[in-house]
Amino acid sequence: MARPVVTRPGEGSCVQGPAGGQLTFKARGEDTGNRLLAIENVIAPLDGPPLHSHDNEDESWYVIEGTLRFQLGDERAEAPQGSFVFVPRGTPHAFQNVGDAPARILVMFNPAGMERFFDEFARLEKPDPAAFAALGEPAGMQVLGPPLR
Repeated sequence: MARPVVTRPGEGSCVQGPAGGQLTFKARGEDTGNRLLAIENVIAPLDGPPLHSHDNEDESWYVIEGTLRFQLGDERAEAPQGSFVFVPRGTPHAFQNVGDAPARILVMFNPAGMERFFDEFARLEKPDPAAFAALGEPAGMQVLGPPLR
């Protein structure tokens, strides 16, 4: 069942994210009746995930600090601090931190469901691109190409 959630600064469980920085769970599916997963993610300079799509979730980003470059289907877009990006499920997408300092973003998945991917990825001793695809597939995430460069 969904209930109100307030996660204050510095709160939320943290794991190592797949894009070079810390990932903090601000709202997990079990907190929101599986309606929303919200994470704060730090992205290392020039890092980002491979081109991929989600079968089951829409994904949104709010850029808190830094600038990201997005591949959204066939289009590219810059998203500086203060930008909001929405990607409907099924849309191929990737992003890259194009700054020289870590970027900080709020990422939201509707509905929830990607928690297991992030939890399992964080448990890997030595992540590699094949692990991203292998762990994402059971969650309905398809890797379609390399990261942006």
